[in-house]
Amino acid sequence: MRGTAMAAALAAVAVLGIQGVANGTGVFGGEDEVSPYSASARERGPVEGEVHKLALEVKASDEAVLSKRDTEPFGLLGVSWKDPEAEVKGAIEARTRDADSGTWSKWVTLEQAESGLDGKRPGLRGATEPVWVGPSDGAEVRVTGEGAALPAGMELTLVDPGAGASAKKKGGLSLGPAAFAADPVPPTPAAPPTTPGPESTAPRPDVVSRVQWGADESLNNEGPIYLPGAKVKAVFVHHTAATAPYECSESAAIVRSIHVYHVNTNKWRDVGYNFLVDKCGTIFEGRQGGVDQPVLGAHTYGWNSESTSVSVLGDYTNAGASAAALESISKVAAYKLGQYDGDMNGTTTLTAGATQSNHHRENFTAGQTYTFKTVSGHRDGFNTECPGTALYPQLDTIRTSGPAAQLKIASVNGKAAQPGAVLPSGAALTVDWTTSTISGRLTRFELLVDGRPAAVTGAGDRRASAIVSEGSHQVQVRATAANGKVSTSLAVTVDADVDGATFVPLAPKRLMDTRSGLGVRQGPVGGQGVVTLPVSAATGAAPGTVTAVVLNVTATNPTESSFVAAYPSGTTRSSASNLNVTPGRTIPNLVVVPVVDGSVSFFNNSGSVDLIADITGYFTAGSGGAKQVNFGPKRLMDTRSGLGVRQGPVGGQGVVTLPVAGVDGVPATGVKAVVLNVTATNPTESSHVSVFPSGTTRSSASNLNFTPGLTIPNLVIVPVVDGKVSFFNNSGNVDLIADITGYFSDDAGGAEHANLAPTRLMDTRSGLGVRKGPVGGQGVVTLPVAGVQGVPATGVKAVILNVTATNPTESSHVSVFPSGTTRSSASNLNFTRGLTIPNLVVVPVVDGKVSFYNNSGDVDLIADITGYFS
Repeated sequence: MRGTAMAAALAAVAVLGIQGVANGTGVFGGEDEVSPYSASARERGPVEGEVHKLALEVKASDEAVLSKRDTEPFGLLGVSWKDPEAEVKGAIEARTRDADSGTWSKWVTLEQAESGLDGKRPGLRGATEPVWVGPSDGAEVRVTGEGAALPAGMELTLVDPGAGASAKKKGGLSLGPAAFAADPVPPTPAAPPTTPGPESTAPRPDVVSRVQWGADESLNNEGPIYLPGAKVKAVFVHHTAATAPYECSESAAIVRSIHVYHVNTNKWRDVGYNFLVDKCGTIFEGRQGGVDQPVLGAHTYGWNSESTSVSVLGDYTNAGASAAALESISKVAAYKLGQYDGDMNGTTTLTAGATQSNHHRENFTAGQTYTFKTVSGHRDGFNTECPGTALYPQLDTIRTSGPAAQLKIASVNGKAAQPGAVLPSGAALTVDWTTSTISGRLTRFELLVDGRPAAVTGAGDRRASAIVSEGSHQVQVRATAANGKVSTSLAVTVDADVDGATFVPLAPKRLMDTRSGLGVRQGPVGGQGVVTLPVSAATGAAPGTVTAVVLNVTATNPTESSFVAAYPSGTTRSSASNLNVTPGRTIPNLVVVPVVDGSVSFFNNSGSVDLIADITGYFTAGSGGAKQVNFGPKRLMDTRSGLGVRQGPVGGQGVVTLPVAGVDGVPATGVKAVVLNVTATNPTESSHVSVFPSGTTRSSASNLNFTPGLTIPNLVIVPVVDGKVSFFNNSGNVDLIADITGYFSDDAGGAEHANLAPTRLMDTRSGLGVRKGPVGGQGVVTLPVAGVQGVPATGVKAVILNVTATNPTESSHVSVFPSGTTRSSASNLNFTRGLTIPNLVVVPVVDGKVSFYNNSGDVDLIADITGYFS
């Protein structure tokens, strides 16, 4: 709008319900009719609107009229004149006749538009803003200059946006706000940008394309123009003003009308706005050039070259915009500003393109810089009421409605990072980030590695760590705001060079017991509870060299069925679990847990449970450790038959000692530890078994816990001191079985360990990794592991899997063995009907796959990977 005189005139005129809604309902005609401009009523394909122009009759130098008359059908009108620099000092008013009811509307004042919004162009005319009046077939106009001469060549423009069909009965047409989203036959498009626009930290909103709203691209033969600096620094919000109430199904027609008017009457290259939003929240693509591009619009005089725009369909002088419309403005603003590191709730500096003043009487001088809020109203840059007295204060709500802003990775492992940078990393990854949004408006952050959460932190944190495997990874940070909205930083690439880790065995030592408060607070771990245990210091290794620890974890005194997961402290717990427990049972399991921040966390899903953890060794990136060598699986001991040791069960307080060095192919020297799957069966009473290095003092650590009638397996990694391993039974009698699956030695040809974040690879219940459905008796399923979820495609000697058997229909055992080889008599899990049993397995990899055999009945199998040897 030009000047304060017109602003005052506008303020004095009430914009009342004109055409199409004379009854105030916003529905065309009576209850049985719908608007011919409903999107559902139009034909497929680009819609060619019709423009009718009627010259105004000059009554005096300061008066012109168009007498009340019948017209061709139209839905939008405006008045224009020959001289684009001329200004009407008085008022331009129009009224229209409803095409269905024949009722004439109240008089409405038309706001003058700034002619230079799209630059100096051939044939440019002065004009008012277009006004949507709904389906009409009659018009009357009166113009007064209040003593000042009117510009020459005044004419009324009537735009029929086209619908392609007559109004029809309700029930035959959909009036939904997305009814116009049918895919019409596309017109010949303008040449697309050669490269996509920059990525945004905010999601790209759903936008109705120009093809979808039926843009007549024959009107646009010049192609788009982009911002000189190729950067959107601000978003200006507008309203279309003086717009009659409308149905959202008419929104596409309104957008088409504005497009036709801006090109045909204003003589602009295209519709002026970059985006348009209706009261139902539907977002329309405005000016041609690409939603993801910094398109130069014609919307805010003097400020177009560094900004974009959103115009809300409707008049918001007396009532604010709908929540849906505000939300869509927010989405557009977040997306466009997020492309250029802007903050919706921040400020920016813009350079004035014209000397002028705004609605607040602030003066601007061309070429000078001024501070603007990044989300501003039209009135902040130009002397106009736009975006309306009621919508303007709602901008404060919009500014704080977005996701976390200016979210970016600041450093990777202490090295400064920029989007797109490629930085080195080891297996342990630490990422720092920044955001301009205050913590009080946030809920959490997630560290994403290759698109998957690897760590979760609180709203106040700005650092997280994770484990990465060998190779290149895309790293991002995702923030969730208190309002639920999400933003994601631009990616940084890390090239991880993961040095193989070697194993250092330790004499079994108890580190944690929640019953006594050893290592952590005293008391059982409740449902959804977590306890975190420091472990690095317990190894005695140099700081920063421990990559993983080997713990025997025991769950006891559970109050209900649950599962326990051990995972690296400082990272996100995955769906992987390590122990499954039921009331009245004590369940042990060996775990190999990566170490990121020096501690290990333990999560209990439900009920309460006491947890015990005994350390038996660790993997180190330093020197002095042993390498893994696959061996077997081969049975070395069975007290039932006298294999390896004397025949007969082990009595209470009894010990049997098994030679391992130099036995059945195990080297006689250089072996630092052996990997054994130990099974306790036929116990006569509740007891526990400890496996420890022969020739040393047994500690309080245990490896298996069981009750009468139960068969329990567990993997143990036990140091070898004098070439033998000892087995202690606390009470009652029990038979013990031991199968060797590998050993650690000084052998230069051995494999080194690499951590993986615990990840589920197989679940027969859902069909993950293998076919869906339980494994039947004598059945085998084979799981690909090489090249899957960070495991290298080649060079892998063995994988570490936590395997869980659940839903068994009868007593059975499961054997895990290398695909492509003959299964031995060794077993890894033993269970009875209705029992859920986990066990860690270290299984060689021969052809890139691992096989699982079930002896009898049906059982579901789950496998979570925690690392591999290569």
